[in-house]
Amino acid sequence: QGQLVESGGGLVQAGDSLRLSCVASLRTFSNYRTAWFRQGPGKEREFVAGISRSGGGTDYADSVKGRFTISRDNGKNTVWLQMDTLKPEDTAVYYCAATDSAMVIIPSERTYQYWGQGTQVTVAS
Repeated sequence: QGQLVESGGGLVQAGDSLRLSCVASLRTFSNYRTAWFRQGPGKEREFVAGISRSGGGTDYADSVKGRFTISRDNGKNTVWLQMDTLKPEDTAVYYCAATDSAMVIIPSERTYQYWGQGTQVTVAS
């Protein structure tokens, strides 16, 4: 059974940066498309960013485009989310997700079979 472990969350001020990490114990990590989702207080979980198996293709929610960058290193079984110019509305629990399914709807939670436990990001104004 695969496992994803996120780290790097914390309390920051608006305008600051954070880098989230997700380490996967998945066999042949390069077979998995990965993504970051988040769930803010009182909100549903939403797609933030996704990256292809090779790392050559990325997708972003409009709300984070230009501020967040997703990347991965298949040799390290790791995916990162670099978050710059953070805003209070970015406050949420951030989850890493992965899928090896051939049928992928990138921003859909149902696409992803493996999930981490989440890491809290709080942005103070």
